[in-house]
Amino acid sequence: MKKSERIGMVRRVVDDIERRKAQGLAACEKNVAAAQAKLEELEAYRAAYVREFTRRAGSGMSGAGAREYQVFLTRLDEALRQQAQILAQVRLQRDTDLESWRNAARRAAAVSNLAGHWQAQERVFADKIEQKESDERSQQLWSRRTPAHGG
Repeated sequence: MKKSERIGMVRRVVDDIERRKAQGLAACEKNVAAAQAKLEELEAYRAAYVREFTRRAGSGMSGAGAREYQVFLTRLDEALRQQAQILAQVRLQRDTDLESWRNAARRAAAVSNLAGHWQAQERVFADKIEQKESDERSQQLWSRRTPAHGG
């Protein structure tokens, strides 16, 4: 088996690993986008809730109603904190996956370059053999056509 054929097998494996890493990174990017959207949604909901609370408090509200708003606002703040934490975690995972994909892409490029180099070497070697064989055939034909000298 030629070196280029052996490296071709390695190249397919390395390319497959790089492709899977890229797919994992894409999935991770979707997770980041979803977590970011959820956080923004919670922030918008909290802002609307605070506006409503301010409006109702301005027009008169019972103490129990104010306490209910405050309890719910505390729960909402906790949900926001948890979602921010989730977003930080998926971003960290995305960064890890990005670095992993970059490393796999570098390996794939290096193997591809090596494969190209080996293929070029094999072509040069094959061309030299072909040229040598062609020269030998031409020499044999010339020898057959030329009468023997000194006879």
